[in-house]
This record gives sequence, structure tokens and C-alpha cells, in this order.
Amino acid sequence: MTPPSLPHRTRIKICGLTREADVDAAVAAGADAIGFVLYPKSPRAITAERAGALARRLPPFVQPVLLFVNATPDEIAAGVDAVPAALLQFHGDEPPAACVAPGRPWLRAVRMAPGVDLLDFAQRYSGASALLLDAHVEGYGGGGKVFDWSLIPAGVPCPVVLSGGLSPASVTDGIVRVRPWAVDVSSGVEIGKGIKDAALMRRFCEAVRDTDRRLAAEA
Repeated sequence: MTPPSLPHRTRIKICGLTREADVDAAVAAGADAIGFVLYPKSPRAITAERAGALARRLPPFVQPVLLFVNATPDEIAAGVDAVPAALLQFHGDEPPAACVAPGRPWLRAVRMAPGVDLLDFAQRYSGASALLLDAHVEGYGGGGKVFDWSLIPAGVPCPVVLSGGLSPASVTDGIVRVRPWAVDVSSGVEIGKGIKDAALMRRFCEAVRDTDRRLAAEA
């Protein structure tokens, strides 16, 4: 007898954390993953050493994620040394070989815009644990902009992480329309660049869980 399938639980990643209190509040809110930005040009940037100190606050089963943008091998190695359990997120123009080289599980960000062939992208980056879909803005991510979700084709052959302008008010619509494996939020739960709001993080996580329950009940 085949056991019944369990309802999907949308994973939650909160990115761009810089303070101990925010890490603790994100964990308490129910985040599955915590992202640390190791891109010096970002207003949310921290050092590898600082990421290591913050990551040591995480309890078991909450995943630290290190975000890189066109980083050198030495910069990536420093991040991995500081946070050995990290999942890597490549958010620049890194070719597949550069993503594979560190020998760690990794996500590849895709800057979504008309003309982007996501199926071809997924084939070229087939080693990725997931593709993180973000808005195409000047620079690399963190613009707080929502992209056109209709650009996401059916049949993407790997898990999808929906990002780009999500907030407690919009994440329900994103989950209903896209049905992603996970959602990623940064500016949508902030009161300032890199300064998270505990109440917004809690509302965001509650909105995700409420949506999952509603979709399961409707299935």
C-alpha cells in the first residue's frame, strides 16, 4: 500500500541579516534558512568572520547560506572556512564551473527578464540544488522589485526559490501562482538596509504557513 503523500511545505529563507537579534528573531519566526551577504558592494554586506559568528547562533536544521557575487576562489574559501555548513548562493555572472569548484551544495540566482530562457539556464546549471529567481535590476539583487511571474515556464527540472520584492502582503500570491519549493525575502522584512523587523519576519512566516495549509485543504 502506498502511503499518502504529505502536503508541500514551502521553505523560508530570510536573507541579508547583519545583527544577532535579527538572527534570533528569524529563527523564532520559523525561518528554514538564513542568508549572509558576502558581497562588499551590498548595503547588507558582512565579512566572512562576522558571518561565522552569526551562523554559530543557528540551531540544528536551520541552514546558513552565504551569498557571493563574482567572488574569487580565495573569498569563497574564506567564507566556507568561517561557515563550514553553509549552502553557497551565486548571485553574479558565475559560470557553472565556478559554482561547482568549491565542492559545496549551491544555489544559482537567475535575474529574470523577458528573453531569459530558464529551461536552458537550468540545463547549463544542472548541478545546482535550486534556482533562485530574482528581479532583473541594476546591480546584483537586493532591489526589492517583483518580476513578472508569468516568465517562469512550466517544467523547470529543479527546485525553484521565489525571490524579488516579496513581503508579508505579497508572499501568499507568489506561492499560489508559482508553487515554489521555497521563498526568499530580504527588503520585505526590513526597517532599514540589513536591519530586520521581528514582527515583519513573523508575519511573513505566518503568511507562508497559512498559505500552505490553505492549499493543502483545497487539494
